[in-house]
Amino acid sequence: MKIAVIYGSDSSEWEVSCRSGEFTASRIDGHKYDVYEVFARFGRWTLAAYRKKNSMRVILPEGQRPEIDKSDFSVVIDGEKVKFDYAYIMQHGTPGENGLMQGYLEMLGVPHSGCNAFVSAITFDKFSCKSYLKGVDFVKCADDIFMRKGEPLEGMAQKAVEKLGLPMFVKPTDGGSSFGVTKVKTVEDFDKAVEYAFSEGNMLIAEAAITGRELTCAVYYNGKENVALPVIEIITENEFFDYEAKYNGHSKEVCPAQIPDALRDRIQETSKKIYAHLGCSGLVRVDYICAEDGLYFLEVNTIPGMTAASLVPQMVRASGMDMTDFLTTVIENS
Repeated sequence: MKIAVIYGSDSSEWEVSCRSGEFTASRIDGHKYDVYEVFARFGRWTLAAYRKKNSMRVILPEGQRPEIDKSDFSVVIDGEKVKFDYAYIMQHGTPGENGLMQGYLEMLGVPHSGCNAFVSAITFDKFSCKSYLKGVDFVKCADDIFMRKGEPLEGMAQKAVEKLGLPMFVKPTDGGSSFGVTKVKTVEDFDKAVEYAFSEGNMLIAEAAITGRELTCAVYYNGKENVALPVIEIITENEFFDYEAKYNGHSKEVCPAQIPDALRDRIQETSKKIYAHLGCSGLVRVDYICAEDGLYFLEVNTIPGMTAASLVPQMVRASGMDMTDFLTTVIENS
């Protein structure tokens, strides 16, 4: 099978996406699959590298990278046409995480990793995703306010404070890696936080800040059942788990989390329930805050980070699985 690992994106997360994609491509079983690395950004898709079965990786210089033929998802290498059989999507942000790439592949009939186009679109939008979960009895959702760019801001700061209290978070509904996120501590900071969030997208939510322990758990389908990986606790040195904390060493990630067995079991079961309730497939990570009054849902990551230091690879190692075998399971059951 010829697998295309697609990375790069049209969002601020494109560099993180490249690291995730290169790591994923390097861990896919080279005895079973041909692996092709597709760099896709702002409509230009090119072949960055490839590794045929039982062979070394070939890196293509930037000026010599062949373009992907989007009419049938193929590429020509040294005069030979290669049609990809499967896509492993590692694009954080648009178009890989919001359903656009999935829709393209589904129209061509190309199987791919992760959720389908509809589920990807819903889960990528934080407000939509929370709306699907607000009525369930197995997890809580923090109070929020939705705003769309162009709506009048007058009086909104005071309204948000009255409903959500301080501090609160203001963030784009469709971003990742904490781009555009602000922890608002005073009413005077609200408008600037809104402007910053709108620099990343056209919609935002203001959300009540929940105090507690930040925990995360990933779920995948192994061909028979949904399986939850070990829980990780995230302890950040910063105000919250922002970009610096995530990627520049300003946080500590405890895997497995040092929490009571009952809480661990609850988080794993809740993650599997959310996975099923939203109609997820492939590999998904769910983030939470465990507060005094219960477990609060933060967000779903349908294309979680996959660098060597990312959370999911840590969970896989803690579970005793080999990363290559794990990726084979994801690929064979997508």
